[in-house]
Amino acid sequence: MTVFDRYILREWLKILGLIMCATMGLLLIQALYDDSPGELMEKGAGKWDILLYYATILPSYFSIVLPTSLLLSLLFVLSKMHRSNEITAMRSAGLNIFATTRALWIASAFFCAVSLVLNAHLVPTSIEASRKLLESFEYRESAQKTAELGTIGLETSVTFDNQRKGRLWYINRYSRYTQKGYGVTVSVLDQQRHERSRLMAHEAHYDVAARGWIFTGGRELWFNPENGELIRSVAFAQKVVPQFDEDPTLMLLIDRRPARLSLFELRRIMDYFEVESNPKVRLYAVRYYGVLADTLLPLIILAIAIPFTVSGVRVSPTVGVSKSIGLFFTYYLTNTIANSLGGNGLMDPLWAAWLPNITVIGLATFFFGRLR
Repeated sequence: MTVFDRYILREWLKILGLIMCATMGLLLIQALYDDSPGELMEKGAGKWDILLYYATILPSYFSIVLPTSLLLSLLFVLSKMHRSNEITAMRSAGLNIFATTRALWIASAFFCAVSLVLNAHLVPTSIEASRKLLESFEYRESAQKTAELGTIGLETSVTFDNQRKGRLWYINRYSRYTQKGYGVTVSVLDQQRHERSRLMAHEAHYDVAARGWIFTGGRELWFNPENGELIRSVAFAQKVVPQFDEDPTLMLLIDRRPARLSLFELRRIMDYFEVESNPKVRLYAVRYYGVLADTLLPLIILAIAIPFTVSGVRVSPTVGVSKSIGLFFTYYLTNTIANSLGGNGLMDPLWAAWLPNITVIGLATFFFGRLR
């Protein structure tokens, strides 16, 4: 590395560290506001449990903090060097714009790898672990208030359409604490989506060892698929149905917002529904590919920052910074529109995720071509 490379890299990393610490601090304050220590203690969490919760949730903010911190730090350092004519001096020494900023390009490529590791491993693990901790606190609070285990950790109105095997599930209440469903109805459909039979039970749970469902206190009905006429009805005290192999953890995931799921959970939903034309899965696919596409954000941010902040000695750095922020806003606007189109089935989810990147890279290439 040359003296120029070390100087630029040192100046940038100092500002990047300060901005990342400040931004993480603000997000931590927001977490303290959303889930205050007092509220967590009311749910039965101890002091060490609270510290563990905040330490667990903190890594999930890295995917938000890193792009913002990269943009602000690059704009600050490059505009400062532009204002003091340091960029001009480097270029007067015979260095072109790429040679002048090559240390930043190498560092941005490194942060792309860091972003991939964050999005693929650290952030998903943090999201899942913090959610499980919060759920465990809620279990404690519910257990202190009621002796009825079926009311602890409830998910209400759980629906699951297994088009692959022709089964439509509806669970009135599902307790994550007891891992049992209450008020369960399963309709078995033919290829034309006509109901052939219906199984209703007061209670049901998934048996991991048998890889099937056990229904308690219910009735099974059979219908004529042609006209829907009831043919037969049989009551039962307990019924084991091994062919019902739906995993309740997957059934609960499909009702969560895509933004609240980890990369692993998004991939699981996509793998399960890949052979079906389920419209809900598009939202999860757009989110999944969007997380992967965000891996290139460090390079895109650098491509946005350089053309305007080093655009000439007679141009005010403030103007360049404003244009860079405007281009960054264009990226997020395009991202929002593309995600909406992908979620509504008007665009392939893969293209919806990568279109903002392609658009901004094209614009950055155009502005780089105009640099002298």
